[in-house]
Parts: sequence; structure tokens; C-alpha cells
Amino acid sequence: MSNKLLDKTAIVTGASRGIGRAMALTLPKESANVIVNYNQSKNEAKKVVNEIRGFRAKAVAVKADVSKADEAKALVKKTLEEFGRIDILVNNAGVEPLKKMVDITEEEWDYVMDINAKGTFLCNQAVVLQMIESGCGGKIVNIASQAGKTGAEFLAHYSASKAAIIAFTKAVAKELAPYKINVTGGIINY
Repeated sequence: MSNKLLDKTAIVTGASRGIGRAMALTLPKESANVIVNYNQSKNEAKKVVNEIRGFRAKAVAVKADVSKADEAKALVKKTLEEFGRIDILVNNAGVEPLKKMVDITEEEWDYVMDINAKGTFLCNQAVVLQMIESGCGGKIVNIASQAGKTGAEFLAHYSASKAAIIAFTKAVAKELAPYKINVTGGIINY
């Protein structure tokens, strides 16, 4: 364990399972405090919090649907109440339902775009306002996918949402550089 992120606070969206869980469990190894965001998996989120505390780091599970502006703002507010600062945001929350493009309904398209692309935008926006105000800069990692570059069969809506995240990340990185906010994208292999 190192102290590289001592007294730093990170929010990881979609942190109750899968890749988000793995990311949330990596941060306390560097001594970061972690907000474990979840939307439906409360028990799994509590387990992640307990695992983080096993590293002698602080952690809190916070329920928020990142596709809703008021809930993204509430996530940031709760983080500030708990830890007084936000240094890192990992936008991981996402869904990838398999379906043939011709069978995707408008509601299913909107659901995937809302969580994946809009959720990334809303969380960035809510966190960035606090990072700019603090004057301390920060780090944002928006998780995309290889599907956003190459497309993936039976994942047209997912592929489109991840392509949006890639372009969004590039644009926001340029916009926020003067504020010492480093915005990057992580590309997963699906």
C-alpha cells in the first residue's frame, strides 16, 4: 500500500460490481477515500465499502442514478459532505444489453444513451464545477470501450454511446486543461 493518494477523494460510478468494483478497490491501495456509487445493487455496494475499509481507507456507498441531473448533483453534494473535496472521478456506470439493431426500441436506445453517455456528461459537469471552484484541479477518467471505435455486433446502441464518450472526453480535456483538470478516457476491450 502506498500513500500516493493520501487525503484524496474519488467517486467511482457503477462501483458495486464488475469493472467499477475493481477500480474502486484499486484506489484505497493508494490511500484514497472512495465514494462507491450504485443505482440498484445496494448490498454489493456495501460489500465493496467493507473491502475498501479493509485497506484502512474511508468509503461510503451512495445511491444515485447518474442519468438524472439532480441525482448526479446529489452524489457530488454527498461526497463533499463526507470528505470535503473531490479529486478524482471515474465514470464507469454503464449498461450493454445485447440486441439486434432492428429490434432495439426507442426506449431501449434512450436507456443506454442516458446511462452511458448522458450519465458521463452529467457527472463530469457536477464534479467539474466543484473542481474549478476549489482551484485544486483534479482527474477525470471516462470509461469508454473498443466498441466505440470499431462497433460491436448486437451492441449498436452501446457502441454509439461509447463513441460519444470518446469524443466528449477529447473535447472536455481541451476545455478543462487550463483549470488543471486532467480528463482522460479508459478503453475497455468490449
